[in-house]
Amino acid sequence: MNPNQIVLGMASVFLVGMMSVFTVSEGEKAIKFQLGEIVKDDYAAGLHVKLPLINNIKHFDARIQTMDSKPERFLTAEKKNVIVDSFVKWKIGDVKTFYTVVAGDTDQANLRLDQIVKDLFRSEFGKRNIKQLVSTDRGEIRELLIKNAKAPAAALGMEIVDVQVMRIDLPEEVSTSVFRRMEAERERVAREFRSEGAEAAERIRADADRQRVVTLANAYRDAEKLRGEGDATAADIYAKAYNQDSEFFTFYRSLNAYKKTFTGSSTLVLEPNSDFFQYFKNRK
Repeated sequence: MNPNQIVLGMASVFLVGMMSVFTVSEGEKAIKFQLGEIVKDDYAAGLHVKLPLINNIKHFDARIQTMDSKPERFLTAEKKNVIVDSFVKWKIGDVKTFYTVVAGDTDQANLRLDQIVKDLFRSEFGKRNIKQLVSTDRGEIRELLIKNAKAPAAALGMEIVDVQVMRIDLPEEVSTSVFRRMEAERERVAREFRSEGAEAAERIRADADRQRVVTLANAYRDAEKLRGEGDATAADIYAKAYNQDSEFFTFYRSLNAYKKTFTGSSTLVLEPNSDFFQYFKNRK
């Protein structure tokens, strides 16, 4: 056999062998067609066999895709507009359905999914007012959206991984109205706090004044009591002293009277023989 024929035969066998196998990598899904008809779509990652010229293979990216929607306006339960910025993460679930419904086109799949998610947003936001949307846990809305989007997405051969609301903004005219209401509410609360504070201050001040009056009255009462007791004690001492030596006590009191009278400039109009000057007279 001619060596060239051997090489040609080996090359043909190799070429046929190469055309008889295909690989599916991690992060891919594949569909086998036979004369344009789908015959198999559940391939795991690895090496697989096909019939040359009869079977053809289409590969699809099975990794998680991100559909970043443009900010959209939705009406709330109170007929107010809110601007919602969101994104959806999805991946191919049933590759056969994905190919059949959207022809395996990611852009078309995103377009269909975007409409589904917007309808869900419209439904959920229409049940809530602005205050609920602002104060409600975003996780609650996220779980509802994922749950309600699963069935419509599955009809497209897609699997919803996550739906996230990045931001909820108010249009300028709505923001102004909301902020004014919030300011009015905060002002009302502030007035209530100021009123309660003023009331408490007056109550504390009145109680302090009452305690001051009571304390002063008690102190005056105790002082008068002590003063009376002191005067009584002093009078008793004077009486006892006087009874012990009345002449000396009279003399002592006269000296004190002289001392007080003649301190500084004093003028007295008295008769020389008055009792006031009795101790100025010669006494034997």
